[in-house]
Amino acid sequence: MTSRLNGMAPRKSAEFASVEPATGAEIARFAEMDAEDVLAVVTWARFAGELWSAAGTATRRRALLAWAGELSRCSAVLVELIHRENGKPRDDAYMELVIALEHIGWAARNAHRVLAPRRVSPGPLMANYRARIEYEPYGVVGVISPWNYPLFAPIAPVASALAAGNAVVLKPSEYATAVGKELVDAFHRANPGLDSGVFALVTGRGRTGAALVDSGIDKLEFTGSPRTGRVIGEACARSFTPVIMECGGKDALIVAEDADVSKAVDAAAWGGFSNGGQTCVGVERIYVHRDVANEFLDGLTTQLRHARAGVTADSTYGPMTMESQAETVRRHVAEAVAGGAATPIGGVEQIDGRLIHPIVLVDADENGSAVQEETFGPTVTVKVVDSIDDAVRLANNTEFGLGAAVFSRDRGRLIAQRLRCGMVSINSVLAFVSIPALPFGGVGASGSGRIHGAEGLLEFSRTKSISTKRVELPGLNGMLLDRARVTMPVLKLMTRSRFSWRRGGVA
Repeated sequence: MTSRLNGMAPRKSAEFASVEPATGAEIARFAEMDAEDVLAVVTWARFAGELWSAAGTATRRRALLAWAGELSRCSAVLVELIHRENGKPRDDAYMELVIALEHIGWAARNAHRVLAPRRVSPGPLMANYRARIEYEPYGVVGVISPWNYPLFAPIAPVASALAAGNAVVLKPSEYATAVGKELVDAFHRANPGLDSGVFALVTGRGRTGAALVDSGIDKLEFTGSPRTGRVIGEACARSFTPVIMECGGKDALIVAEDADVSKAVDAAAWGGFSNGGQTCVGVERIYVHRDVANEFLDGLTTQLRHARAGVTADSTYGPMTMESQAETVRRHVAEAVAGGAATPIGGVEQIDGRLIHPIVLVDADENGSAVQEETFGPTVTVKVVDSIDDAVRLANNTEFGLGAAVFSRDRGRLIAQRLRCGMVSINSVLAFVSIPALPFGGVGASGSGRIHGAEGLLEFSRTKSISTKRVELPGLNGMLLDRARVTMPVLKLMTRSRFSWRRGGVA
């Protein structure tokens, strides 16, 4: 394959800078690609995608595993780049890489099995036919990825889309473009024989993402805010472009009276404050049973007294990547405190620019912004409840429905089944993210569609149904304008024998 996109530069000189969130120091500059630039990339990706699809599953498996190997070998570079561009501690950046590699490996090794053609029964009425289901790639898949997990968030949909035989055009967040570029470059370093259009990059801010949506791509995967998701959904609807949406969450953690409280405390601290709380499936709301509430709150506040935001080696988590997100945190905390919430840890005074130290809000107004809006910062709300019924009712009382967590020794699964969301961890938090076979996605304002696992592979594949007549059954073909005289009597006899004898339904 040729590589005509290698070295391809946009026609215009507009640029933007990727910077370190804590210091504002410039990391790199990238082209602000316009609609014509994006269209050129998508057009070539379509050509490259045809070759990639025809290459077969074995070739795609080798290419994806080679990509994983290259990402592993350049882990030090990636970790440092994530640390600088996103702000998270280096160990957390490496954890992100580990999970991402598992998802590449799963997609590479399981695509052949999941997407293999399969036969289904034609049923008695069509017994003279063979029935078969086949899966084929869409063509060109666009992926618009976020800044909070700049490595893992794009890798999961990209790996599934590539494994299913699609070409992919990635538009990373303008706050994580350097990491996005390294992902694409690593794929092509690992696979120098592949056309660069198989996995291509477009760079820019919002208008570049809009241009990708309008470029004629065959499917889009978007991860971001509900507000932007609604705009993108409307644009995709105009062209009937199918879209997978992951639009954030307001995930709840329920701590039952029979929970292992110390483990629930550890999980709440990690789920709520790792990555500075900038996690779509992170813990934002906690509902704890009154019988264990004091023990839980004492444990949580004790642990969080040792947690600090910063950019030094001993920092627990980094700064807010976006300055506007820090303002959202400030607003939510101020409104909650004004509404009567207690702050056993932190408060507005803990917000120092983009550095926000842990904040716990107890008994915040359940209809207030701190409970109903995605905060996306190092804060949690804690509500003491008298029963698990109350906890479930409050947990479900939001427009979001992404993930959740339950701590209970004996009733975890029963509680999980009552929660309106796409994913639940029992006696842990966020565990479903690290299991590549589990689909990822939500309901309500959290979005639609699924990535990860078999469902993720199927999301990036068109389903084609094929029926093949094996033999002719004289006189029994009802799909004719001029049927044989025996056709309808035989069909009526078949129908009565199969269905008419059934009596009695639900009273």
